[in-house]
Amino acid sequence: MRLTRREFAAGMAAGIAAPYVITGANAQASTIKIGMCAPVTGPAAEQGLWAQNGAKLALAAVNKAGGVLGKQVELIIEDDQTTNPGVVLAFSKLAAQSDIVGFLGSVRSTQVHAMAPDVLKLGKPVMIGGTDPNLTHMGNRWLFRFRPNDSYSARVIADYGVSTLGKKKWAIVHSTDAFGTAGGKALSAALEKLGTPAVLDQGYANQSQDFTPVVLAVKQSGADVLGSYFTFENDIGIFARQLKQLGVNIPWVGSPSTVAVSATKLAGPALYGTYGVADYAEESSDASRAFGKSYREAYKTAPDLQSAWTYDALTVLSAAINKAASTDPGKIREAILGLKKFPGAEGEYNFDQNGDGLHGYNVVKNEKGTIVFDKHIEFQD
Repeated sequence: MRLTRREFAAGMAAGIAAPYVITGANAQASTIKIGMCAPVTGPAAEQGLWAQNGAKLALAAVNKAGGVLGKQVELIIEDDQTTNPGVVLAFSKLAAQSDIVGFLGSVRSTQVHAMAPDVLKLGKPVMIGGTDPNLTHMGNRWLFRFRPNDSYSARVIADYGVSTLGKKKWAIVHSTDAFGTAGGKALSAALEKLGTPAVLDQGYANQSQDFTPVVLAVKQSGADVLGSYFTFENDIGIFARQLKQLGVNIPWVGSPSTVAVSATKLAGPALYGTYGVADYAEESSDASRAFGKSYREAYKTAPDLQSAWTYDALTVLSAAINKAASTDPGKIREAILGLKKFPGAEGEYNFDQNGDGLHGYNVVKNEKGTIVFDKHIEFQD
């Protein structure tokens, strides 16, 4: 069974019974098993809950539509503890179960890098949300990305700030992990191409409790616009409040974490008026709206990228297995790469040979706590 656009939208819009239920130990032995590494504990535990919710919502929709290869799908979740050693351990536990046919990996690039050698050794499809461009360009044929990589986010941030906001003196603030470093470099390169090199490139350590030195560096740089790549939403909350406290009021165009639900809750008014690039924006497409409706009905709150990418990952993996008519890893891989114009919550999937499914971003604005869709920018290369 291959999900059509109409079936995809209908499956999400329909009332989904018991979205929290995962087919488990009491199920019949004949199931299709999918493994998932998620931060059940650690600093990203809240975001991990959103990710699990998205995957469970997709699981319910897939099973309601008949499952995969005529069988119900079983989702097995291991805690990655929001650490690199944790995700390696979680993946190893899942990989040891030979009947798991595919996996949902991490949304954090640094964790995907940590688990990548084991993914390559295992040789089974792993869906990821990490946006470091290098992840799908380092020869690992088993990684498939369900968010646009940061070469696209950087170009959109730069283009929007320069062309739409008319700003040319950029301060770049980024984490010093794999995600932040790659994002910062990509934004710097995008600005160079536009003839507006950054006046400040400032890194910071994840889980910082005081961003005063970073904020003062931004203030003293004379920048008239801020571009950022933050890994953790709690860091955004502290940084945003300290920006206001120290009187820095320049426009801010950030990476997707800037407009994540948990970030907007933590920062509150400190993020009002800021912009962000968002792979998931509820008003950006019919499929996005349908997913938003289903998520709200199931969990009584608005979704964001944390839940949208895992929803799409499990949906696409299930569709690919059906298309391949097999659980053979090589056949599933070819089926994923063969999916074109597949409507998802995050956007329309057209996988290239590197495993990247999306090639553009939405620009959104924080309007007093509500994330408002502005426009979508798509790239052909």
